[in-house]
Amino acid sequence: MASLNVGNLGEYLREQRRNARLSLRQLADAAGVSNPYLSQIERGLRKPSAEVLQQVAKALRISAETLYVRAGILDAERDLNEVETRAVILADPTLDERQKQVLLQIYESFRKENGFGPGQERASGTDTVGAGDHDGDGGTGDSEPDPRRTAG
Repeated sequence: MASLNVGNLGEYLREQRRNARLSLRQLADAAGVSNPYLSQIERGLRKPSAEVLQQVAKALRISAETLYVRAGILDAERDLNEVETRAVILADPTLDERQKQVLLQIYESFRKENGFGPGQERASGTDTVGAGDHDGDGGTGDSEPDPRRTAG
């Protein structure tokens, strides 16, 4: 059987499962899918639905959006940085669930403050340099009013 065009979803799922120290059977049980079906997804033989990906993401405690991008359900150009940032936060084993959610809320508030919404492309007319990108431009943006002053 030929491999479907699902990007590197299967490899990524296998890596995340191993990082979570779960067997294929354990993940299949936690996600509510069959062991053979999950194995076929990992080998690139099946393209799962968004619902199945959401269940797997929840079982792995990672971002469903990351899986959607890797499966080709979401456009990879759609602010992949946001998706990857969320995935890294959610996958961090040193944080508990409450800490992860608080960190994601803070991250989202900074994105909104800088003109980006959840899953949104860059707002028109805004600087294209990301908030955390220090490109050596000399910090000339400090002369503009601080947008946080209006957020109170």
